[in-house]
Amino acid sequence: MGLHDLKPAPGSARPRRRVGRGDGSGRGTYSTRGSKGQKQRTSIKPFFEGGQLPLVKRLPYMRGFNNKWRTEFVPVNVSRLDVFEADSEVGPAELASVGIITKAGEKIKILGDGEISASLQVSAHGFSKSARTKIEAAGGSVVVID
Repeated sequence: MGLHDLKPAPGSARPRRRVGRGDGSGRGTYSTRGSKGQKQRTSIKPFFEGGQLPLVKRLPYMRGFNNKWRTEFVPVNVSRLDVFEADSEVGPAELASVGIITKAGEKIKILGDGEISASLQVSAHGFSKSARTKIEAAGGSVVVID
């Protein structure tokens, strides 16, 4: 079988609709546009609203840029982790049970504001450089959750 043997499936390829080629074609005279009116005379812009003030002009100006692929993190400072006992594991579930975050399913980023004295094994979705160094300086460890 070669390229010259290929054909579309029977009934799938239909002939192009030739509009405005005489009355004998069945699509002459008004050329499928009907008689009179705005749609018969010219094309209309997609968001044309019949002369009333368009939606784009009715809305207030929305300045700036919103990235729809942005991942939102809940910030938690290192100083808030002093609630936990030394040598304990701290993750999203533990932070939610203490009330530092509202839901255990949220993405968490640990930030380096404040000091930490206890050595903790902290697991979160993100860490700042200063938070990572402070936790490791206190004798703890850092685990990044994907």
